[in-house]
Amino acid sequence: MNDAIFDKLDFGLFKPLIDDDDITDISYCNHGQIWIRSLSQGSKRVEIEGLNDAFVEKLAFQCSNVMGTTFNNAKPFLDAESTELRLNFVHDSIATNGIAVVIRKTPAKIRLNREKLLSEDYFTANIHDILMKCVEGHCNIMVSGETGSGKTEFVKYLASHTKEDEKIITIEDTLELHLDKIFPHRDIVAMKTNNVASYSEVLVTCMRQNPKWILLSEVRSAEAVTAVRNSISSGHNILSTIHADKASAIPYRMYSLLESDIDVDQFLTTIYRYIQLGVHIKAYYSKEYGKFHREVDEVVEFYVDEENKPQSHILYQKTFGKAPVQNMPTEHLKEYLENQNIFIDSLFTKGDSMSNISDAVNEVINKEEPQVGVVESPNFNNVNSTVQTSLPKDSFPTEIV
Repeated sequence: MNDAIFDKLDFGLFKPLIDDDDITDISYCNHGQIWIRSLSQGSKRVEIEGLNDAFVEKLAFQCSNVMGTTFNNAKPFLDAESTELRLNFVHDSIATNGIAVVIRKTPAKIRLNREKLLSEDYFTANIHDILMKCVEGHCNIMVSGETGSGKTEFVKYLASHTKEDEKIITIEDTLELHLDKIFPHRDIVAMKTNNVASYSEVLVTCMRQNPKWILLSEVRSAEAVTAVRNSISSGHNILSTIHADKASAIPYRMYSLLESDIDVDQFLTTIYRYIQLGVHIKAYYSKEYGKFHREVDEVVEFYVDEENKPQSHILYQKTFGKAPVQNMPTEHLKEYLENQNIFIDSLFTKGDSMSNISDAVNEVINKEEPQVGVVESPNFNNVNSTVQTSLPKDSFPTEIV
């Protein structure tokens, strides 16, 4: 369904909700019950007088007519999609408490920027800058989180930091990234899977298009996992999302989606070898901020050690109610980036940076029994009392220059 057809639809009482940039999802059900999901308030119920089953049925019939299909007992499901909207109707012969519709908004814009992310305490400035350097240095990155946590928006933000001359191909089953619309001057091809073209088939064609980056909107099937594995093992770079409860669990979550009996050690070794970073995003209603809050609560490095064993390293971790734990990147990540002519040591040279604190901890460890696993900022709760007296008192810098 193209945008010209959508222009002919009368969204009526839905229009103010669709035009509100803060709202991402609109749900109608139960003979007039309306729920929205917004960036600032999360999920909540709203009241709109006059919005009823009759109006929703009329909208559904408008969609079916312009699409040249039907919506009735014999065909009770209807999907309609444009550049920035996706509608799914369920007929009342199936939805026994009345016709239902979900309107998902996927605007062709980058909602995030550095200033917004830092001002809203999404993560710290140095972790932001490290991630941007990792994109510049062609790291493969998987972003995890629950539905509505903002995974796709964050992947779009990461993708906006790829180099202008690097070709991007997006592979999606439902259009959400819209990078070809956001950056019309760039070499970007948007591919959509369907009943005719599967992930595997689209990926084969994708490889022939010679991309530098392959972006999968979400890894949620065995076919998508295979696509990721084939992409990274063939030397292409990926950015993608996946449902997982923490970043460190991403490789195991990918394995659980496979429907084959492939050897777990072999599979995990491949994933740890070729995916450099996992990022987990958490979303919740915050009393402190008085609104729905999103934040990165874990960034994890993946690598294979000298004995060919998969290893992970927590680069950043934020526990509710505590200051973030930030650790120095491993030599594996630094070496990978240096091979791409990207150097990140300069990110840790201002004030009491992670580098300075790491040096201070090592100095103390050389004198005392090694009891320290991580370094915490700004109060060093995970360090013993001897270490506390020897460490710098100031917090991490909030700005990196």
